[in-house]
Amino acid sequence: MWSYVDGDNRRTMMKIFSILLLVFLHATAWAQFRVEVSGVGLTQIPVAMVAFKGEDSAVQKISAIVQADLERSGQFRGVDTAGVSLDETSRPDFSNWRQKNADALLTGSISRLADGRFDVRMHLWDVVRGQDLGSQSKAVVQADLRLAAHEIADYVYEKLTGDKGVFSTRISYVTKRGQNFNLWVADADSDSAQSALSSSEPIISPAWSPNGKQLAYVSFEARKPTIYVHEVASGKRRLVANFKGSNSAPAWSPDGKTLAVTLSRDGGSQLNLLDLSAVGSETRRIAQSGSIDTEPAFTADGRTIYFVSDRGGSPQIYRVSQAGGNPERVTFTGSYNISPALSPDGRWLAYISRVSGAFKLHVMELSSGSSSAITDTIADERPSFSPNSRMLIYATQQQGKEALMISTVDGKIKARLAGQTGDIREPNWGPFQK
Repeated sequence: MWSYVDGDNRRTMMKIFSILLLVFLHATAWAQFRVEVSGVGLTQIPVAMVAFKGEDSAVQKISAIVQADLERSGQFRGVDTAGVSLDETSRPDFSNWRQKNADALLTGSISRLADGRFDVRMHLWDVVRGQDLGSQSKAVVQADLRLAAHEIADYVYEKLTGDKGVFSTRISYVTKRGQNFNLWVADADSDSAQSALSSSEPIISPAWSPNGKQLAYVSFEARKPTIYVHEVASGKRRLVANFKGSNSAPAWSPDGKTLAVTLSRDGGSQLNLLDLSAVGSETRRIAQSGSIDTEPAFTADGRTIYFVSDRGGSPQIYRVSQAGGNPERVTFTGSYNISPALSPDGRWLAYISRVSGAFKLHVMELSSGSSSAITDTIADERPSFSPNSRMLIYATQQQGKEALMISTVDGKIKARLAGQTGDIREPNWGPFQK
């Protein structure tokens, strides 16, 4: 468990002053996860996914990965395909699959090429209409078999829902094992995790750049919180904020040219904009107040910044023009609301609200202002939307253990991404790959 000293008061301080978030972390965490899906959606598309011909000889079972991806989204359910042998060249008997109540059918194959790569092929059918929904083929090295499966799941998801799939995107998160902190980058299903950074000092607030090639994060390696920008592919990084006092809570502008950050160099914790093309130059303060302002989040058009402030006496979520001006309060229900996350489509605001001492994930529809809790856990933290705005990842506790959860926006379907033991924190869902 990641402890919080002095109960709620200490927790409030650590939520508002992000520099303290990981000072008292302990226990261990693994980079690999077991996925457990629970809940029932109102409408789920029944899809028959036949085992890909030849996949038993491969390290990765393509059809199983695709099925797990689709079911985790909450919009699909599997149809029994036991004993069925088909591949992408087979013309299915639609009447037979209609009798099985399938709306769609996925078939495919995997074979080893002479150069050692794998040829992965798939074919998707609309069973109800008896229509061909397309096919794909791709040659990949063994290390990319999981990615190929995720891309097939994306194809199926988009064809059947009209929305882009997010299964081939990535997430980041932080763990502490012994006295060592790790920043991990993993597939959206939390598999294939790779350590981007290992440190004996805390790492907090990882945030993906809009192009998915960089992570901004806060490191304590200089014995104070400073902000780095890290190239994921090469591991190269640069120090972008090392001003007097605390440098924390980085948030990318949609064009990737600016970071909104929380600085304490002028006293208190205040929001500033940092031009990444001119590191070392002066920052621009967004709002003028004597209150604590932190946890910024840009809207998709980059014109507005949501943030947390205690200017009204308790932590609440506000919004302000990135050009400055008078902030407008957004949350009014409850006396403690923090960690704003905006859906890329601009429809939803996710945040953490303290309700009767419990920290619960809430989702607000911005057009109406109506919000509701979507979890039954009591220690939820740091929500982040999937790039298609249909799901959320967040940290929480289940049965006394720290865990990552993925949830549909309505909270009806949840998937636990949890190791056998250990604590996991600071999740952030990356963008579509460009």
